[in-house]
Amino acid sequence: MSTPLNELTISDAARKLRAGDVSSREITDACLKEIHSKNVTLNAFLDVYEEEARLAADRSDERRAEGDSFGSLDGIPIALKDNILYQEKRCTAGSKMLANYTATTHATVTRKLLEAGAVILGKTNMDEFAMGSSTEHSAFGPTKNPRDLERVPGGSSGGSAAAVAARMCPAALGSDTGGSIRQPASFCGAVGLKPTYGRVSRSGLMAMASSLDQIGPITTTVEDAEILLEIIQGYDPADETTADVENFFSVKRESLFGVRIGLPKQAWGEGMDEGVRERVEKAVKVLEEAGAKVKEVDLPYADAALAAYYLIMPCEVSANMARFDGIRYGIRTGGLPLFETYAHARASGLGPEVRRRILLGTYALSRGYYEAYYLQAKKVQTLIRRAYQDAFEQVDLLVTPTAPTTAFKIGEKTSDPLTMYLEDIFTVGVNVAGVPAVSVPCGDFEGLPVGLQLVGKWFREAELLSAARIYEERRV
Repeated sequence: MSTPLNELTISDAARKLRAGDVSSREITDACLKEIHSKNVTLNAFLDVYEEEARLAADRSDERRAEGDSFGSLDGIPIALKDNILYQEKRCTAGSKMLANYTATTHATVTRKLLEAGAVILGKTNMDEFAMGSSTEHSAFGPTKNPRDLERVPGGSSGGSAAAVAARMCPAALGSDTGGSIRQPASFCGAVGLKPTYGRVSRSGLMAMASSLDQIGPITTTVEDAEILLEIIQGYDPADETTADVENFFSVKRESLFGVRIGLPKQAWGEGMDEGVRERVEKAVKVLEEAGAKVKEVDLPYADAALAAYYLIMPCEVSANMARFDGIRYGIRTGGLPLFETYAHARASGLGPEVRRRILLGTYALSRGYYEAYYLQAKKVQTLIRRAYQDAFEQVDLLVTPTAPTTAFKIGEKTSDPLTMYLEDIFTVGVNVAGVPAVSVPCGDFEGLPVGLQLVGKWFREAELLSAARIYEERRV
């Protein structure tokens, strides 16, 4: 029995397109049909570009007929998280503040996808301005987990993860500030890659915390994540934080012999669901059987990473959100004095979680507190980076669970922000240190997906993803 077209991976779809077995229009129509069938229930997509997607698919088919295909992504349907700009299309960042905002330019990653011939299906739902771990903080309603409609898909890239897991599209882009690609990928049973900070341009990404944000792919396979990373990576003069380093190219390994894997002892203590622990420990055995040498390592300051993150992040949120004042961007009410214009725009346009983080950040940056809070958190960030550097002198990769739990029920944690923040305990250190990491499905517990997180050295995504592919191929 052949695989339904909407369930094809990027690599399988590309092979069928090259062979002439299917057309891009057929794959695109299959994805659009699935979106129409499921999105009313899941709320994964905020906008669907039906007409433009079909036109792009037709152009791809014409190129292929003329022997002029652009490559592995040409004609493949992709979705974008709704904080990534697509010129002349609405970009809300999941907020009422930007409900009617139209992008005036492309994000660099959007431009690269279009130049590669990708078919952009639409924009996916997200926590407002990427602030959340459940996609419940969207002004346009929560996204639901395709595995269990009573549960969250994770966040903030929950719409992208749900769309991929529900086979509404082969892949989607998300953004990851403290785990916002990896955690929803874990909850939905997808692959989620957070590249090294600086590997992918952030130009055209609505900034949440500029020193932590990174764009990356959510896919059904590791190979597909590699394909997308090869397209979206690279130095960008429009983003001074991008690194001018050698480009990533995928490397195929047959085994993990010679690879040293470290299990940070700080990540294997209390607070983890036993079902998660069992599945991840089983995954570690698969890595050992593939030839890896596994040892426990010390990762000092790992516990402090969550605290440092939740100081650095709101401080940068406070600075980045200053532009949404009802004058430059956002809701504007005429006839009000300046202060009242600001107050009205923010009170009516921003949700409680965004306001909470702005308040925390503004307080931490205020006179008399900057040195006590933000400056100390930046010092801890330096210690955390050194801790990762020391760990990578002993091992090649680190392995942890992606999240301490499986997907929780909608509404279960919204009344207790601290409990929600603890969902990021295994992911935030990666962002604070700037290293790459990938979440790969490693089985189910009580019918819900569990994610295995592999963490690599700076700009060594080839080693990281080759190990992830071997695990993916060998898991039972």
